[in-house]
Amino acid sequence: MTDARARVDAPWLSSGPVARVLALLNGDGAEARVVGGAVRNALLGIPVNEFDIATTALPAEVIRRAKAAGIKSVPTGIAHGTVTLVVEAQPFEVTTLRQDVETFGRKARVVFGTDWARDAERRDFTINGLSVGTDGVVHDYVGGLSDIAAKRVRFIGDPKLRIAEDYLRILRFFRIHAAYGTGEPDRAGYLACIGGSAGLAGLSAERMRMEMLKLMVAQGATTAVVAMADGGLLLPIFGGVAYTGAFAAMIAAEHALGLPPNAIRRLGALAVALSEDARRLAARLRLTNNETKALDSMGHRWWRMAGMDEARARRRLYRLGAERYRDRLMLAWARDGGRASSASWRDLATLPDRWSAPKFPLKAADFVGRGIDAGPALGHVLGLAEDAWLAADFPLDAPALEAIADQTITRFKRDHRL
Repeated sequence: MTDARARVDAPWLSSGPVARVLALLNGDGAEARVVGGAVRNALLGIPVNEFDIATTALPAEVIRRAKAAGIKSVPTGIAHGTVTLVVEAQPFEVTTLRQDVETFGRKARVVFGTDWARDAERRDFTINGLSVGTDGVVHDYVGGLSDIAAKRVRFIGDPKLRIAEDYLRILRFFRIHAAYGTGEPDRAGYLACIGGSAGLAGLSAERMRMEMLKLMVAQGATTAVVAMADGGLLLPIFGGVAYTGAFAAMIAAEHALGLPPNAIRRLGALAVALSEDARRLAARLRLTNNETKALDSMGHRWWRMAGMDEARARRRLYRLGAERYRDRLMLAWARDGGRASSASWRDLATLPDRWSAPKFPLKAADFVGRGIDAGPALGHVLGLAEDAWLAADFPLDAPALEAIADQTITRFKRDHRL
């Protein structure tokens, strides 16, 4: 159906690069519209950062028109009808209307056409099946407008068939629900996801990582994650236990501290109890090196962060650095389960905002002058001195530093019988 009562009043339809692409592809028997998430977000008043455009023009015609207008075109997926146009340094995926003739997982044999309704019916969710032309009228053939109004995420057509076309849609169902839905997930879609869970094993780690990290920071992440755990969908993804209570507690801790959502920190609360869990997750989701290091640090003896006085907390902060300290501290807070007062945890978590660790003031020269030769022994002595300096609560006055240096030399010689 087409509902003329729904309109998009967005400046990008009348001016700028989006309008330029639409003007290029409209006319001479062809029509172009913005489709998918951009329409959904515009209706919801959410910023639009990415635009997909559908057209009745065949790929060769899209390329011909772009060349005539001096616009760069890249045949990024021309076998499936997709050409990327670059306008004012912004890429736009332009895809010719199509319908699936046969599907083989993610691969499908398609034919091109001019039927907007058939093209909409091959998409994943109703709220992503909308399109809008330059006149601002929203075209809805799948019930997406009513689902947007109800904040409901539903598969288009038979959920089992949509999932069998691409099992990543299981993760997308929960991620889209977390971002745009409310309440419990659509029952038919939920049961289809559970029934198709074996298909998750065939997904690439990179695609799962992308969807899971987006899910972690979505507004309704807690409800979606709990539903996934209850349906047995997290085990084949993580390969281990999911701690949904700690996940919710981590989100509450972020809110208490006024911190923005952090996908890796939340993933740690959900799935990391030990460093081994972090390494397993890194492999299963193919996390980046920085993401892996952050998770590994969080999982390393986080329980030692509980019940610290401020002197001990300063030593931890010095050793870990502000970011690693806060992440590990917040994991301990999330794992605490509310047994300690929020005020005490908040004080520990905000220590980096109130105190900056000084640099260790003793140098190699301080010990070479005391008879320690350069080499492994000097490195060992510096480590002992730094430990003593931390235990003394970071003194910076000369007498205290001289005493630490002398005591360290005495200890080193005693231990090594020099």
